[in-house]
Amino acid sequence: MQKNWLERTELLIKENGIEKLQNANLLIVGLGGVGSFAAEFLARSGVGKMTIVDGDTVDITNINRQLPALHSTIGKSKVEVVADRLLDINPKLELVKINEFLSPEKMEEVIDSQEFNYILDCIDSVTPKVTLLLMAKRRKIKIVSCMGAGGKINPAKVMVRDISKTYNCFLAKQVRKRLKKEKIDKGIRCVFSNEIQKEESLEMTDGANYKRSYYGTISYIPAIFGLYAAAEVINFLIEKDE
Repeated sequence: MQKNWLERTELLIKENGIEKLQNANLLIVGLGGVGSFAAEFLARSGVGKMTIVDGDTVDITNINRQLPALHSTIGKSKVEVVADRLLDINPKLELVKINEFLSPEKMEEVIDSQEFNYILDCIDSVTPKVTLLLMAKRRKIKIVSCMGAGGKINPAKVMVRDISKTYNCFLAKQVRKRLKKEKIDKGIRCVFSNEIQKEESLEMTDGANYKRSYYGTISYIPAIFGLYAAAEVINFLIEKDE
């Protein structure tokens, strides 16, 4: 007799917890170093329905930290690579793939297309990030937002706090500033690191896809951000009352 692949999970969270995860519908925006790991941990927990969004393709510079990035996948769509992997983990997963960078209009369309229990913001550029946070907040959809994993090296400094409690993170600072203009200064759960960013690892860019600069990144820090985001969502889902 074939064993149930969720046997060990069920021992821990019981049948009721498994059922809550199977009934959950999640939206993950961004499948880089953070989002790809978050999606994997959620799929392995037995989440039943997921929409994954990213318009990017795998680049050789992604190999140091992103789950879909291998020499064999360079040039391939991140959404397609991640989707194949998630369905190999759980063939029964109801998966919607959106292979594009979301304009504000498209973002609104995606959020309103289904009833999501939770949104994971794994976007690494300020404007789309703030847009997603505002849309979730205005619709009262639970969201966890991942801040800057670049320029950091100490895993013990990563934590989940309300956005008002974030510090030593330039991305979080910019996001807080933009949200304040919209009269929002708290009420969003954030994964961030309070380690001081290594300034010498900063690189400027041409500003494509809203991105003006990026920090050097080590293999494990984005994965830890993804792990914390997934844990935040899973613990909320299994603890909430029907």
